[in-house]
Amino acid sequence: MKRCFIDALKQRNLEKIRACPKSDLHNHFVLGGSRQYLREMTGRKIEPVKTPISSMEEMHAWNRKNLGEKFETTEMRKLLIRAAFYQAKEDGVTVLEIGEDVWGLSEYFHKDIDELIEAFTSAQREIAPDIELRLQIGLSRHCSIGYLEACLSHFWGNRAFYSIDLYGDEFAQPIENFKSIYRRAKKEGLCLKAHVGEWGSAEDVRRAVEELELHEVQHGISAVHDESVVRFLAEHHIRLNLTPSSNILLGRVPDMSSHPIGRLYRSGVDVTINSDDILIFDSDVSKEYLRLYESGCLSAEELDSIRQSGLTIRQEEKRAQNDLEADSRPKPQGQI
Repeated sequence: MKRCFIDALKQRNLEKIRACPKSDLHNHFVLGGSRQYLREMTGRKIEPVKTPISSMEEMHAWNRKNLGEKFETTEMRKLLIRAAFYQAKEDGVTVLEIGEDVWGLSEYFHKDIDELIEAFTSAQREIAPDIELRLQIGLSRHCSIGYLEACLSHFWGNRAFYSIDLYGDEFAQPIENFKSIYRRAKKEGLCLKAHVGEWGSAEDVRRAVEELELHEVQHGISAVHDESVVRFLAEHHIRLNLTPSSNILLGRVPDMSSHPIGRLYRSGVDVTINSDDILIFDSDVSKEYLRLYESGCLSAEELDSIRQSGLTIRQEEKRAQNDLEADSRPKPQGQI
């Protein structure tokens, strides 16, 4: 498979690239699904942006225009989940990490955590049973801590969830505000992730990792501007789940050839390549690999190394899973 992927890149053969196993560890399912499937099911043609947009508000305006109120129902939310699995299957994704924001539990799933989980797991079983689903708990950064903690009470203790992620406006409130939530998530054995360093600074990346004890960072591209932070990430084995086309079309990176992933990878940072929001950025994972190769940012061999890394559970995650399983086993009589 290694040689097959490398050859597919060198041949610039997108279909062969799609035939090789890949991970997508940074996918917001609402905008991460198959546009063809959604058109077939709704009649709505959703076109991606073609040129860089100027702000997140412009991105939200695109979202309102192309999805809007039509998708603000339980039925349509479940349709978006199914679209994400159709897209992943078509793209050769074999490890898919997606999940619902905690506020979505009451908004779309009648405060029934089992209904929420079943929406994802049934779509996986029916559409792409060979895909490994890593179900994520999502947090919007603008929400108050008290509100998030109340929502999370329905999620804690449920072994269906693999990770927790914090996203939204990086400057909405200090990262330290979320420490209590992330301490609890760590006890739950979740992989700890957060969006940081897409708009903020390299120091913001370091502080988020230290304050929340993150295993992985979504984006984190600003780290490249401070060599000490790059070394920090490499030495502490912090994975960055990167989304190149998204970074370019949001004006965070000038072009694919100069994307920070090249410097980060060659500096020893664990990086993966992901889609982010496929419907808006036309950024399925296979296209991302091909665009990086064609731009000269990374070689075919380097890209294959990154692909394989994304398919592997890191040692820290294995230890966390083993510890959680050990804690849940019955203790011998007299042992506490």
